[in-house]
Amino acid sequence: MTPPDASHNRWSDLDRPPLNVTALRRGLLRPDALWTSLEVVESTGSTNTDLAGRARTRAAGEGTVLVAEEQTAGRGRLERSWTAPPRSGLFFSVYLEPGDIPVERWGWVPLLAGVAAATGLAKSAGVDMSLKWPNDLLVAVEGEERKAGGILGEFAGDGIVVGVGINVSLRADELPAPTAGSLALAGAVSTDRETLLRSVLRSLEHWYGAWQAADGDAAASGLQAAYAAGCATLDRTVRAELPGGTSLVGEAVAIDGDGRLVLSTEDGLQQPVSAGDIVHLRGAGGGLT
Repeated sequence: MTPPDASHNRWSDLDRPPLNVTALRRGLLRPDALWTSLEVVESTGSTNTDLAGRARTRAAGEGTVLVAEEQTAGRGRLERSWTAPPRSGLFFSVYLEPGDIPVERWGWVPLLAGVAAATGLAKSAGVDMSLKWPNDLLVAVEGEERKAGGILGEFAGDGIVVGVGINVSLRADELPAPTAGSLALAGAVSTDRETLLRSVLRSLEHWYGAWQAADGDAAASGLQAAYAAGCATLDRTVRAELPGGTSLVGEAVAIDGDGRLVLSTEDGLQQPVSAGDIVHLRGAGGGLT
């Protein structure tokens, strides 16, 4: 009898078992919890695209979580692609409806997700993590800063969809770029994806609740201070590559009340940056990132 083709066996890579959706639901879906539904799909183009589509047709309510074992057309900031081998990371999106909070404060939600992911992963994986403004998750691999994850937020329906992508068990030969990293390569004490996902979602629930209780005030909720404390971009010389093809170089000195990165330029001006790509030039460990 011919054995089944291992390439079609979901257990063919024993280091990367599938997620147990029943266990995840049991641990996360409670009557008093933020999370109201959780679905795990084998493969999809983008969890953000899928969940945003559901939100626009009101087929998803607040607290919906959509997880994919594999993303074939994942998107990062600035429409960059985000792909990884099946079951090698956490690829998920959540739908939130901040409700009565002024919409001008909703821009804090992706930054909030970054704080939640960094703190949740530091606790569960035992890896020091930092944030590159606005929403990259950094780890240290052999003394170098590497991107191990990212956050992407987009308005949809009556709320906002927040997508999270985290490289968990990627090996060196699987990295998409020399600047990429993974929790495993950073020396994680655990790469159990169920443990990591539960930790991140519980951390996100905590920070979202605190932010809501403060009516979206990032300072009053402690979110602004927490983001600044974990931000590897601050106190460095950076180049901000801005929409429209212009750029700005300066020292990153603060995260303001609107979540913008404040640069101190050579002419002495304090220039807030609300959107763009940030390149770390030097300081806080040096190197280009």
